[in-house]
Amino acid sequence: MEAKGRVFKYGDNVDTDVIIPARYLNVPDAKELAKHCMEDIDVDFVKNVKEGDIIVADKNFGCGSSREHAPIAIKASGVSCVIAETFARIFYRNAINIGLPIIECPEAAKGIEAGDVVRVNFDTGMIYNETKGTEFKGQAFPEFMQKIIKAEGLINYINNK
Repeated sequence: MEAKGRVFKYGDNVDTDVIIPARYLNVPDAKELAKHCMEDIDVDFVKNVKEGDIIVADKNFGCGSSREHAPIAIKASGVSCVIAETFARIFYRNAINIGLPIIECPEAAKGIEAGDVVRVNFDTGMIYNETKGTEFKGQAFPEFMQKIIKAEGLINYINNK
């Protein structure tokens, strides 16, 4: 399983309130949430993100509230993967639960810039910066997590069993 896309880059402590502002939490539709993804930190994100693109961030991505709306908005916007130095634990769990691939890799977070084209192999954890010709070894997903992501989330995985 792989992802490939252009990078949107963010810094430390990107919290769930800037991923999807609280004023949209009453919106039940994922595609509608996606229209407001990242708007308080990057007003042009929704205009520029394309299917398959990748978010790269520094430390503690997804901190703040435990809402699932944040990874849902990211996934619905077309983002295929989030790479960060570290993730807030509840965001990490919520992302896997809804089938959004995320990888912790401090070296990649430091060595990838906005606009770079990056390819991620989820089976090996390898991250390839095709723009710069560099590669990084991230944490590969255990097989059971790959199955959850392939099923598009935990509920689908359980229903398919």
